[in-house]
Amino acid sequence: MRVLLLTILLTAVLISCSTNTEKKENFHPISWAYQLQGADPEEIETSGFKLIVMDYSRDGSENSIYSKDEINSIKSHGVIPVAYISIGEAEDYRFYWKEEWQKNPPDWLGPENPEWKGNYAVKYWDSQWQKIIFTYIDKILQQGFSGIYLDKVDEFEFWVAKGYKEEFTAEKMIDFIISISKYTRNRKGKNFLIIPQNGEGILKFDDGRLLNEIDGWAAEDLFFNGTRRWSDEEQKWINENRITMLQKIIKNDKFVLCVDYVDDGSGYYGDNLERIKNFISMALQHKFSPYAARSDRELNLLNIIPGIQPGNF
Repeated sequence: MRVLLLTILLTAVLISCSTNTEKKENFHPISWAYQLQGADPEEIETSGFKLIVMDYSRDGSENSIYSKDEINSIKSHGVIPVAYISIGEAEDYRFYWKEEWQKNPPDWLGPENPEWKGNYAVKYWDSQWQKIIFTYIDKILQQGFSGIYLDKVDEFEFWVAKGYKEEFTAEKMIDFIISISKYTRNRKGKNFLIIPQNGEGILKFDDGRLLNEIDGWAAEDLFFNGTRRWSDEEQKWINENRITMLQKIIKNDKFVLCVDYVDDGSGYYGDNLERIKNFISMALQHKFSPYAARSDRELNLLNIIPGIQPGNF
């Protein structure tokens, strides 16, 4: 186990892990936040959250990246800054994007995501794409972030629908995450946090290598689809196929970050307040650390809910 990391998480992030060979499910939820647009370091520092998932840039562009001093200031206030990065899709507003790809895309670039304009599937096992990602990671490491939040792990399922074998796409994603983990920790030490998001079904194909490399997992939409509760049938499928995998992570002394987009922004009373409280209660019952985000899914604000979020768990 990573002794220094465990000490930091125990005192600053309220995570407890066992250093004994016998597994212990000690549950101490993390008070965390998720903001990808316009994050203000000074607001983060005084917010009360203990971990922040944020972009490396205020607007995603190279011109608005956070300085090393800003990231270090966040850390000096007892907040752990973790940088978001999509490893399964290319984004057309990032520094690496080339306009020529619109008419003449590289072999590894796939179709645009119909739900997120400007985001394109990638063959993440391709060496050219991986080179781009490691260049991106170098920028994050230079800024001083304490970890990375790997989005679009579930892209391995997209390529199955395109005719690839699931064993192939899953194993290639596992290999990619492990290579990212080793790359970052060789440069920043063994305490650098690795947190994949979604695609937890990939653990069915893991021989233990991936679970050993990660510190936690993040998951969206486990209990609500926006402001709508999943139907009983839908929730049953989520319980059997997603939550079961996430519980495996918990049982291996890792944490699970859970975000549902349940706050409609109408104010903290009535149905909106009840929905937020229900989400947080259900997440905690499953030993997940909850963050109630706005239902527009823009992640463009630090969603502070008086008396509720950040939570005094």
